[in-house]
Amino acid sequence: MAVSLATFMTYLDNNIVNVALPTIQKDLGLTLSGLEWIVSGYMLVFAGLLLAGGRLADVFGQRRIFLIGLAVFTLASAAAGLAGDGATLILSRGLQGVGAALLTPPALSLIPKTFPDPRERGLAVGLWSAAGGLALALGPLSGGLISESWHWGWIFLVNVPIGVATLILGAWAIRASKGDGAGATVPPALATTDSAVPPAPAATGPAARVRRRLDLPGLVTSSIALFALTYALIEGANLGWTSAAILGAFGAAAAAAAVFMVIERRTAEPMMDLSLFRERVFTGGVLSMGLWAFGVFGIYFFTTLWLQNVLRFSPVQAGAAFIPMALLLAVLATVAPRIASRFGTGPTVATGLGLMAVSVVGLSPIGADGTYGRLLPWLMLYGLGAGLLVPLTNAILGALPAGRGGVASGVLNVFREVFGLLGVTVLGAILTTRQNATISTGANPLTAFLDGYQLALVVAGAIVALGIPLSLYSLRTRPQPTPAAEPRVPEPVA
Repeated sequence: MAVSLATFMTYLDNNIVNVALPTIQKDLGLTLSGLEWIVSGYMLVFAGLLLAGGRLADVFGQRRIFLIGLAVFTLASAAAGLAGDGATLILSRGLQGVGAALLTPPALSLIPKTFPDPRERGLAVGLWSAAGGLALALGPLSGGLISESWHWGWIFLVNVPIGVATLILGAWAIRASKGDGAGATVPPALATTDSAVPPAPAATGPAARVRRRLDLPGLVTSSIALFALTYALIEGANLGWTSAAILGAFGAAAAAAAVFMVIERRTAEPMMDLSLFRERVFTGGVLSMGLWAFGVFGIYFFTTLWLQNVLRFSPVQAGAAFIPMALLLAVLATVAPRIASRFGTGPTVATGLGLMAVSVVGLSPIGADGTYGRLLPWLMLYGLGAGLLVPLTNAILGALPAGRGGVASGVLNVFREVFGLLGVTVLGAILTTRQNATISTGANPLTAFLDGYQLALVVAGAIVALGIPLSLYSLRTRPQPTPAAEPRVPEPVA
């Protein structure tokens, strides 16, 4: 319950913000790039520190790091709610990212530890995903109600009582296990019934002791790469894609990423264990999860702006528009593991990504004369596809090697957040560039926005569709060998 509440709170924070963005923009006088930093600043810090959060959980214990992260996230939410200017709000959102990066890896890795049985773990993952789906449903509506009726700061302050309650519940319910704390032994990985990756043998002896180094060079270089890339994508349309600042940022991102890879290959205790990517299920799974996040984060952000700026929806109406889709996703999250157990994780995930891609492209022709009736079928198709990706988490958890639960779950969440970050920034760069080009031809701002928005949707659909062949290949079930029949021993003759 504590893990589900923490997941609910972090997902709610992501989605409650989107509907309130136009209100925040008017109140604080922010540009579109300023709004992107409110969303991307959180995601940037979150993604940049997730691997460190996973390592800290492995070193100091999942329970301890989970509770510390929850406390930081709650305090940062209070600071964001009381912010009086854009800079303070963006900094507070970054601090929220620190808290989320600490609590998310242990929260995810606590599931296989608590539920060793594959079927029970599948149900637990489904309920965990349903909590996220419920947050998707309540977040936009809550953000609309708050921004329309109260001060927008309450969209962050609402996290405070939830965070305090979850902190108390977690301190009581989550027990410190033998794997918590430095120098303790760690449990073996757990395999799902659908996974093509067998469980690694349990480590014993000195090799089973949890290591204490945190790979600071890897943390610094990965953070520089992410920050430089985000800055270039968000500010490129404003400063010019060929300007010295933007080209320098892209160059710094590439150089830092290259140095990061060298460091991770050579260090004895890397922040990102590259050996994880030797497993087909793990590699394909995290990439498929990343493509899912690219579509979800990007579409939520820009469709919210489209509903309010083009269709003139109120914040409450814009928030309510996502409820049917999110409820469908939440309901499907509880039954999707059964679908995957019957048809296989690969076909189930591929179908989900295909439905998402079709729905995104289907949204693109709806223009200024569109209605919610035209929008709803595509949103429901999107929710259906997103819900079918729930078994993907369970498959990835089953591919974790022994004793690497915290770091491996950190890698999973890094891919989700980085691709989600790219969903906002890349689609934002496409939208802004096309919008500026259309305005330069003499078009009005509304027409220019629609032109950029529709192009961004088509690109998003094409990128999400890349996950179809990827998931079919990487998540296919390895055929189990048929045991040889034992030779029949003739009975002795009496």
